[in-house]
Amino acid sequence: MGELKLMKGNEAVAEAAIRAGCDGYFGYPITPQSEVIEYLMAEKPYERTGMVVLQAESEVASINMLYGGAGSGKRVMTSSSSPGISLMAEGISYMAGAELPCLLVNVVRGGPGLGTIQPSQCDYFQTVKGGGHGDYRMFVLAPASVQEMSDFVKIGFEMAFKYRTPAMLLSDGVIGQMMEKVELFDPIPRRSEAEIIKECPWATTGKTPDRERNIITSLDLDSAKQEEHVIKLGKKYESMKQDVMFENIMTDDAEYLFVAYGSSARICQKAVDLARAEGIKVGLHRPITLYPFPEAELNRLASKVKGMLAVEMSLGQLVEDVRLAVNGKIKVDHYGRIGGMIHTPTQVVDALKKQIIGG
Repeated sequence: MGELKLMKGNEAVAEAAIRAGCDGYFGYPITPQSEVIEYLMAEKPYERTGMVVLQAESEVASINMLYGGAGSGKRVMTSSSSPGISLMAEGISYMAGAELPCLLVNVVRGGPGLGTIQPSQCDYFQTVKGGGHGDYRMFVLAPASVQEMSDFVKIGFEMAFKYRTPAMLLSDGVIGQMMEKVELFDPIPRRSEAEIIKECPWATTGKTPDRERNIITSLDLDSAKQEEHVIKLGKKYESMKQDVMFENIMTDDAEYLFVAYGSSARICQKAVDLARAEGIKVGLHRPITLYPFPEAELNRLASKVKGMLAVEMSLGQLVEDVRLAVNGKIKVDHYGRIGGMIHTPTQVVDALKKQIIGG
């Protein structure tokens, strides 16, 4: 068993970054994720692993620092919350276009605008539909526990480098601020420059005896070449489906399903227990990767149940992808709280009765 610690979700992300061989963190504080950079500054990871931690002058600056670090093959990451991620959107699109790997963490707060510092899941569209300009996708993981905040950092880096694309942990203020016991994974050694050159032949690591210098850019003024590039990217995003992740809870005999991710999925687990105590056979489908989305599994489940309720802290975003996956087979409805409000398990069960069973 690895080292056990009681940690906040934000702290678990920070410690996991050090242990995952991260070369550099470039970020800016914003509630409710400021503990990430605070933990890193206090921990002084440069003395532990050589990892650089820098507070940039803004979120715009931090994402462009990631561009430079990723361009040299380094494992780099940042974290922020909703308005900060919006400021990074242009840089994220640049990195996707240039096929540069990095890890992003969004601890979502209520919006739109400055909104509130309370938890929300209203950044789903922004995250899974690209977020910035152009045709691109990110590999998106949705942790539902402090343990997964730690574990998914490691997976996020793996997927970012596997597909040469930005990867994101889409969390929220509930998971970021809550404390749980975490089993920390053993540290991964940071790569040497020779290992980086071998693993990242595309990186701007200078001219080597068997390779010319690389040029990294997202600009191509030749329309035909740009079309070819975007088609190639599209095929890469399609190939991500081989790494789709999800969890089914009590779905074998279920007549109805909750579909939820992150903190809403935790709430729905209790809602499943409450509903079954009343004799309602309901299960929970939890997407772990929001992109790639588990559409095939949801379509399969739609052939077994009478209806689905998408539960999320938004006006209704995840529900659109659930409806697309189900393709009209059964009724799909939405229940959510917004503005930083959090639903209770009882409210979720009541919504199931009213909107799906009795609707």
